[in-house]
Amino acid sequence: MISAIDTNVLLDILIPNADFADNSLKSLENADKKGDMIICELVFAELSTQFSDLAELQMFLHDTGIQLVNSNMQALYRSGIAWKSYLSKKKQDHKCPHCRKAIPGKRHIISDFIIGGHALVLADQLITRDRGVYRTYFKNLKISDPSKP
Repeated sequence: MISAIDTNVLLDILIPNADFADNSLKSLENADKKGDMIICELVFAELSTQFSDLAELQMFLHDTGIQLVNSNMQALYRSGIAWKSYLSKKKQDHKCPHCRKAIPGKRHIISDFIIGGHALVLADQLITRDRGVYRTYFKNLKISDPSKP
């Protein structure tokens, strides 16, 4: 089994997040026992903020057995299609019933969708605590949530 890992799970361990560190670590240990663990380019970039240099990040990935696997065209295409669907729904502004002004909602950028497309095409599951976007726009993607044991 190939498990794609989202940034939030790795940050739970690196920062560490007292609420989620133990469960996130257990999820990674279980994933490691079952097969390979991978990250995409965006997770790699987001992780880089936690290390003093590239060599330190590479050592972390080596020590944890996590591999950087670049996205392919199919993964990027699926990411773009999902993002397009998201954007088409966001064009429908929610308006205040009293003043009719647009009410801004949470805006996702394409990075969440690239992580999802990468996991959908190149992995068997995504380990993440951020289920909303992935469950809505990547319905065939298996999600493993460390915060829900």
